[in-house]
Amino acid sequence: MELKLYSEFGTLKSVFMLRPGSEIERLTPDNTSILLFEDVPYLEAMQEEHDEYTALIKSVTDARVFQIRQLLLEILFEDRLRIKLLEQVMKDVPDPRILDMILGRYSRAETVNLLIAGLTAGELKRKTGNSLRADIPANQYLITPSPNFYFMRDPSAVIQAGVISSNMKYSGRQLESVILKMIFENHPEFSENYSQVFPSARRTGRIPTIEGGDIVVISDKVLAIGCSERTESAAIQEVARNVLGQGPVERVYEVKLPRQRNYMHLDTVFSIIDENLILTYSDAMEDIHETAVYRLEKGESGKGTIRKENINESLTSILKKEIRYLEIVETGYGRPEIALKEQWYDGANVLAVGPRKVISYDRNKLTNRAMRDRGVDVIEIRSSELSRGLGGPRCMTLPLERARI
Repeated sequence: MELKLYSEFGTLKSVFMLRPGSEIERLTPDNTSILLFEDVPYLEAMQEEHDEYTALIKSVTDARVFQIRQLLLEILFEDRLRIKLLEQVMKDVPDPRILDMILGRYSRAETVNLLIAGLTAGELKRKTGNSLRADIPANQYLITPSPNFYFMRDPSAVIQAGVISSNMKYSGRQLESVILKMIFENHPEFSENYSQVFPSARRTGRIPTIEGGDIVVISDKVLAIGCSERTESAAIQEVARNVLGQGPVERVYEVKLPRQRNYMHLDTVFSIIDENLILTYSDAMEDIHETAVYRLEKGESGKGTIRKENINESLTSILKKEIRYLEIVETGYGRPEIALKEQWYDGANVLAVGPRKVISYDRNKLTNRAMRDRGVDVIEIRSSELSRGLGGPRCMTLPLERARI
């Protein structure tokens, strides 16, 4: 497996996914904002919808679907890695005995579950019979649950030059990136071909934030990254320095996104579904006018310098220059009131499983009709519960490999 992607629409060959589990049961009306969620889904129905989605990907593409829980279990059978991961997770716990309690009493399978679903002080006490310090409440999380982890696109991204290991904006999601990085580095299925392009191995000090939902492969030579509430310009500059001149990337665009909830990441604004076709939320596309491009300029000595150029054009105009004969499908069939509603449930966030073949939420009726009228094979999935986290089919997958176009 190459662990490099050169398009967003080549036939999907392998992908990471995570089936929602008991971490979703941690959500209550009182903690949804703290746990970065929008609602309290019904887990059983959510799992049914996700299982159907996973089976659909396999049936229409023959892609290999790697489930994160299984991969994590396979690497944690090595004691060294189990200790290393738990030490990273538990470095700020209020009682130094907690790590030893977990290592001594929890099986590998239980460890996988608590790393994703979280662990409270009361649960640890009931499991081990040991009392913690009196000032640690029973409902205090020693490991914070990760209900957003089924949105696999955010904690990492595979691009033309290798893998970006995200540094998530909010601390409650940072464990997701830690887990994926450990899988990439240590699982025999991926470790030999794993090349990390962010963060730089040589960097020191604070790592700027970047999330995978802001990263879009425009073509084999072009990468676009949204500068959003969750992705900083400094991270985009670092990615540009690391990929330009290494091949094949020649241009990296930094796209300034409006600070609005329904523009959270660049992939909520548009999706590429064929070499000359994109699906967009038109209001957002017209709102974006601050874009910069990074290029490598070589001098007479042969040494290269990264140059940044500000572009006073709309994102639509830039994409028309990068994608020949570009055609645009608008969410909600171009009707503003419908587009606004369907965009709330990620109408523009579809997963291309092949050229002009996408998976989309069934609730986005007019968006799906607009794509079909442009010759796109739209495969719908149920979305009653999966959509409650406000992420679409693209958000729920991390493609590792696609067929070259």
